[in-house]
Amino acid sequence: MDQLGVLAQTFFDWGSMRAAISDLLTTGVPNTLILSVSAAAAGTLLGLPLAVAGTARARWLRWPARLYTDVFRGLPAVVTILLIGVGLAPEGLAIWGPDPYPLGILALSLIAAAYFGEIFRSGIQSVEAGQLEAARALGFSYPAAMWLVIIPLGVRRVLPAWVNRLIGLIKDSSLIYFLGLTAGQRDLFRIGQDAAANTGNESALVLAGLFYLLLTVPLTHLVNLVDRRLRHGRRVVEEPADGPGATPGTAGSDRAADIAAAAASAAEGVSRA
Repeated sequence: MDQLGVLAQTFFDWGSMRAAISDLLTTGVPNTLILSVSAAAAGTLLGLPLAVAGTARARWLRWPARLYTDVFRGLPAVVTILLIGVGLAPEGLAIWGPDPYPLGILALSLIAAAYFGEIFRSGIQSVEAGQLEAARALGFSYPAAMWLVIIPLGVRRVLPAWVNRLIGLIKDSSLIYFLGLTAGQRDLFRIGQDAAANTGNESALVLAGLFYLLLTVPLTHLVNLVDRRLRHGRRVVEEPADGPGATPGTAGSDRAADIAAAAASAAEGVSRA
């Protein structure tokens, strides 16, 4: 019983948790979200062109994309963060001062782009070749067909994998503490670690872990929901367009026509813009 009491006091001391919860809520959660959301947005914007380059037939596009992906996926995240955050520190100091966030976000973005690019590449390659041929038959140029038809279809199919990587990015944001953070820049992990070091009690770090769970567990369930919806879709009973005498393939043909009309409308909107 004494050992259990010591463990409970070490990891679940309510006094230590109450002392840290204010900093975790007002400083840790916003900073963690700033790091992870900014890196996810930049990584997505970099990952899409990377995915398109990775599927290109031209070697001068495909090989650099593959090299980038292999390097940034192969290196440990902390190595990339230190190389960029410390190696580019003089340039960062001259541009935006002694703020480690921009370089930290840059490092996380480059890492995320490698993973997101590979995720998007697999989604693009999963789209049937007939979709591209149909878009070209409607008058789309190859770039327009890729950006308006193929990429949206491919991205939709890999949304669960994208959200999974976003969860990993939220956890990787804790590695920014290697760059040195001021009191107002600390993320959830750094606040919990500082409180644990100051008090000799791990309860604040446990509470920081609970906050990470509050951020990531709902996303995990969201992934499962999106995955089920994408795999099974909504159950819709389609009535034949021409009444009881219509052929079984009429509904499917009407749906294909609707898709073609929507694609043509998108092409017309782009040409007007």
